[in-house]
Amino acid sequence: MNIQHKNIAIIGGGPGGLTLARLLQLKGANVKVYERDVNAAVRVQGGALDLHAESGLAALTKAGLMDEFKTHYRPGAELVRVTDSQLAVYADQHAEITNEKFGDKNYRPEIDRGPLREILLNSLLPGTVVWDSHIVSIEQIQDTWRLVFKNGNTIMADLVIGADGANSKIRPFVTGIKPYWTGITMLEGSLKDGAKTAPVIHQLLKGGKIFAYGNQKTLIVSSKGDGSFGFAVSFKSDEFWAKESGVNFNDNQQVLAWFKKEFAEWNPAWWELFESADTLFIPRPQYCMPLDQKWDAKPNITLLGDAAHWMPPFAGEGVNMAMLDALQLSEALTDAKFSDTRQAIAHYEKQMFARFGRIGQATLFNTEWMHQPDALKQMLAMFGKNKLKQGLFIGNYLVKVMVMPAIRKAIGLPPVQKILR
Repeated sequence: MNIQHKNIAIIGGGPGGLTLARLLQLKGANVKVYERDVNAAVRVQGGALDLHAESGLAALTKAGLMDEFKTHYRPGAELVRVTDSQLAVYADQHAEITNEKFGDKNYRPEIDRGPLREILLNSLLPGTVVWDSHIVSIEQIQDTWRLVFKNGNTIMADLVIGADGANSKIRPFVTGIKPYWTGITMLEGSLKDGAKTAPVIHQLLKGGKIFAYGNQKTLIVSSKGDGSFGFAVSFKSDEFWAKESGVNFNDNQQVLAWFKKEFAEWNPAWWELFESADTLFIPRPQYCMPLDQKWDAKPNITLLGDAAHWMPPFAGEGVNMAMLDALQLSEALTDAKFSDTRQAIAHYEKQMFARFGRIGQATLFNTEWMHQPDALKQMLAMFGKNKLKQGLFIGNYLVKVMVMPAIRKAIGLPPVQKILR
């Protein structure tokens, strides 16, 4: 095994990093996860996740954690209602009869981020995660890496894996490739006690998800097991809108006033999501790594998840991609057919590049389509409700059928090659 007797440092304790740590420990590797959070409870975890059979669920199966997952997932939370800005429902998965179950290719069960993190944390050996480890510098010293953290700690590692997200501190030591601006900003919110705080949206949500479209804007709401809601509005904007808008995102009254003005054509019932003083808001400008990105493999450092292939969230693939990265990287690093770690990492990265090219393309299609004028109206007029239910959703998200030239032309979208330039 190429990683035998090596000290492995995973930077970042999200689902990708923790999954990789679990899989490597099952192979007997010496691994630590360095996470900037002070402890496991310090930060509110984001919204719910739907895990896919070929990626997230495959990784959990290999990690021996499917029984734990089945104990904590939320049946029905993956069901979607599609509405317009006035809350009219155009498609409702709650009304559909489905016999999908574990083992079916298209079954995408939902779990909250918090419970998923707990499953992964509890599967690791004691002391695997080193909390309060915010990396500030990294330096190569011959064949090893010296990592310095904000708390003053310094460690040496033989192999470093950057799982530290979109703003990765590890990425520049792997590649000089930079992400590009997609033209879209998301404003993410987390709302406590949804049934009491947002009763109209709570009834519409029915314990699942809402996808609402109107006027080149999108609003997505998802339920969580603790009764809270995760939600996000997305819209076309300038790249530095979050800094230049003048909105103080820690002042909820300012955020509410902004929403009332910029979403004036939307039903006032949506205001419920913004009116609570306890709601937390985070603006998230949307970037994407180039779909054709490549770099030469290095022998002792690599990336996974958003650190490797940052992209918008409009295909529901982010965590699934990270967990599949972890699975494929763990298998490559422990495969005896590779004579050294450079070969193993090159094999993993080749798979990752190809996969990101495909999934990133579908993600950009969805990003574009979901912010077109009258997108929902045109979609429904073209396909009708039944077609929408049958074919235009894969799990919770809009469809890869949008790549088809005839469909794209009919609803006014440019050819694929123009998007990818």
